[in-house]
Amino acid sequence: MAATQDIFEQKIRVKPEHLDEQQHVNNVQYVQWVQDVAKAHWLHKSTLKQQEDFFWVVVEHVIKYKQQAFLDEELILETYVGETTHVTSVRHVNIKNANTGKVLVEAKTTWCLMNKDTKKISKISEELKQVFLR
Repeated sequence: MAATQDIFEQKIRVKPEHLDEQQHVNNVQYVQWVQDVAKAHWLHKSTLKQQEDFFWVVVEHVIKYKQQAFLDEELILETYVGETTHVTSVRHVNIKNANTGKVLVEAKTTWCLMNKDTKKISKISEELKQVFLR
């Protein structure tokens, strides 16, 4: 049986501080949520030892803004890790309206694994790759 990606979810409610002058969620806020859900997924799935030894940095964000979100809407942030090389992984994030299920934002972010002690790029071990699989 082949392993599949572990999909991690968080729910959030749009607050006034998330809005821009047009009164919908600011594009920069979506980038923050992409980073927040990635970190939450890492903390949820990784061991304390892995967290002590490594951290991730963003290499590239690709974001498609499809629809708007407004004050008090409940959103679902879904994320999983896709393609992985020896030092990078691609994380996919979909931000959906919780009531309609419509995708508001699709993000594909490339992350690089770093060693906390040396602050240098670190190889992603097979053990670490398995963290994000079921």
